[in-house]
Amino acid sequence: MNRLTLGFDLQTEQPMRWEQRVEFAAKTDVGLRRQNNEDACIALLASDEAVWRDRGHLFVVADGMGGHAVGELASKMATDTLPQSYFKTREGDVLRAMRAAVEAANRTIHARGTQNRDFQRMGTTCTALALCEKGAVIGHVGDSRIYRVRRDRIDQLTFDHSLQWELEQRGRLRPEDIALQEHRNVITRSLGPEANVEIDIEGPIPVFPDDVFVACSDGLTAHVREGEIATIVRDLPPKSASRLLVHLANLRGGTDNCTVIVVRVGPLPANVPPPPIPIAPAAPSVLSWKWLLWFWLIGVGLVSGTTLSLFDHRTPGLGLLLISAVGGMILTWKAWRAIGIQRSSFDEAAGPTEGSVPYRSYVARPVKELLDELANIGTELRRTAEEDGWSVNWKNYHAAVDGAREALGSQRKALALREYGKAIDTLMSAVQVQNKPISEPELSSNM
Repeated sequence: MNRLTLGFDLQTEQPMRWEQRVEFAAKTDVGLRRQNNEDACIALLASDEAVWRDRGHLFVVADGMGGHAVGELASKMATDTLPQSYFKTREGDVLRAMRAAVEAANRTIHARGTQNRDFQRMGTTCTALALCEKGAVIGHVGDSRIYRVRRDRIDQLTFDHSLQWELEQRGRLRPEDIALQEHRNVITRSLGPEANVEIDIEGPIPVFPDDVFVACSDGLTAHVREGEIATIVRDLPPKSASRLLVHLANLRGGTDNCTVIVVRVGPLPANVPPPPIPIAPAAPSVLSWKWLLWFWLIGVGLVSGTTLSLFDHRTPGLGLLLISAVGGMILTWKAWRAIGIQRSSFDEAAGPTEGSVPYRSYVARPVKELLDELANIGTELRRTAEEDGWSVNWKNYHAAVDGAREALGSQRKALALREYGKAIDTLMSAVQVQNKPISEPELSSNM
C-alpha cells in the first residue's frame, strides 16, 4: 500500500479499476493570518487489485480546532487513526468499514483529550472519500467538504455540520441569508469532544470517467466560490488546480489554513464500454383524457354562453357563462390537487430526497470571466512585487504571461488558464520565500 501523508504539496497517479487510472494532487497551506497549520490530510492508494476491491483508494481531510496546538494534534490523530482502522477493520462492507474507522478516530481523539487538561474538548472536522469498486463512499463529520465536478456542474456531496446549515434545514434561516457570518463558523459536530458522534455516511455514489472529486477544508470555501472551483479543476491538471485554488484563497484574504485534494478519475480504455450515465426519470403524465374532456366541455360552455349573450339571448347566455366559469374554477382546483398528489407519489417512489446527495449544485464559472480576473490579479501582484523588490523568477513569469496571451488569441482558454496559473504561482512562490518560516517544507511525490 502506498502511503502519502500531507503537510505540504504532492501529486501521484495510480491505476484505479485496473482499467482506469486515478490522478490526484494535494496542497495544504497555513494561510496569511494563522501561525500554525491545524489542517491535515492523507492519501492511501491500494497497491494491488485485491486491496482495491476490498477497500479502494482513500483520501482524508481534517481541520483541527483548539488552542495551544491542540487542533493540530487532533487533525493529525484523525488522519493517522482513520486510515489505519479503515484498512484493518474486519467489517466486510465498505460503508460499515468507513463508519467504524471514523468512530475509531473519534474514540482515539476523545481519549487523548481526557488525559490532559490542556487537551480537553480538542476536536477536528473529518471528511474521508473512498473510491472503490462500488463507487464513491464518504464518511463525514464537520464542515470540511467533498465536491464532485462533472462537465460544467459541481455537486456538494457533504452536509455542513454548522449552525448555519442546521438553521437553514430547520427553516429558521432563509437560503438568501446563507452567507451570514455569525453562523458560518459555528460547528455543531466534530471528532473528539464527545465520546460518541453522529457520522454521515454517503454512497455508494456512481463514478464516471473524467469525474473530478475535491476534498477541502473551509479555508478554501471561505474565499473561492463553487463555480470557480469547478472551472479550475475541470480545465487544469490536479497539481496545477490544487495550487491555484490555494493561491486564490490566500490572495483573497487567506484568513484560515487551506487544504485541497483534487482527484481526477481517468478514462476507460478503448476496449471497455463506458457505463451509461443515469438520467432521472421524468414525472408521469398526471392528467388523463377524461380531464381534458371536462376542460373541453367547460370551454364549449364559455363560448356558447358568450355567443348567446351577443345574439339577444342574454339570460340563458349569462347563466351558461356563470355555470361554466364556476365549473372551470372547481375543475382547475381539482386538477391542481391531482397534480400535487401524483408528483408526491412519484417522488416517494423515486426515493427520499432528504439526506441524499448532492446537497447543493452549482454551474462552473465561464472561463473568460475567470481569466479576466486572474489577469487583473497577476497585474496587481506583479506591481507589488516590483515595488517591494521581491525575489521573483521574472523569466518564468513573463513566459507564462506571454503563453497565456498567445493561448487566448487562438481561443485555447484552458491553456490560457493553465499559463495564468503558472504566472500567479511564480509570484506567490516569492511571497512564500519572504514571509514563511524555513521550517515549513514544500514537498512533492510521484508514484
